[in-house]
Amino acid sequence: MKNNAKISFIVTGALIAAAYAGLTFLCGAFGIAYGPIQLRLSEVLTLLPIFTPAAIPGLTVGCFIANIGSFNALDMIFGTLATLIAAILTYYLRNIRFKGLPLLAMLPPVIINAVVIGFEISWFLLDDGFSLWGFLISGLEIGVSELIVCYAFGIPFYLIIKKYNIFNRNKI
Repeated sequence: MKNNAKISFIVTGALIAAAYAGLTFLCGAFGIAYGPIQLRLSEVLTLLPIFTPAAIPGLTVGCFIANIGSFNALDMIFGTLATLIAAILTYYLRNIRFKGLPLLAMLPPVIINAVVIGFEISWFLLDDGFSLWGFLISGLEIGVSELIVCYAFGIPFYLIIKKYNIFNRNKI
């Protein structure tokens, strides 16, 4: 990478991190960013690895900062790892298209968060400790929330970014 490309990569990642953390904190002010039912609008940004690899570190750092608001060290670790894994998978699935849309690339945040955060909630946050039933319910709640954000909001988000060529893949 040339110096300008490195700087562009770092700045893009930093802007994504700031946007993710800021949107999560905004959702937290309305009580929808943390807990068993999460409608983090910031999760729409998990689609950005489709456009730029700079989104992978950006989302990871942004998620870590955002999860500080959960006041739960385990969420800072496991939630951040879930976002990192989902971002990497999204990046690798970005070129698989159905009718021109990267629908498969939008799925990793849904599945990874449903499993990881569902497990985290059922194991660490429920008073009764881990139970399969608690895991299934928590995973379903998180999965449905992610599905809404990543597809209902994500498809229009993707189309806008693509239409206006916001991320020029040759530069970032």
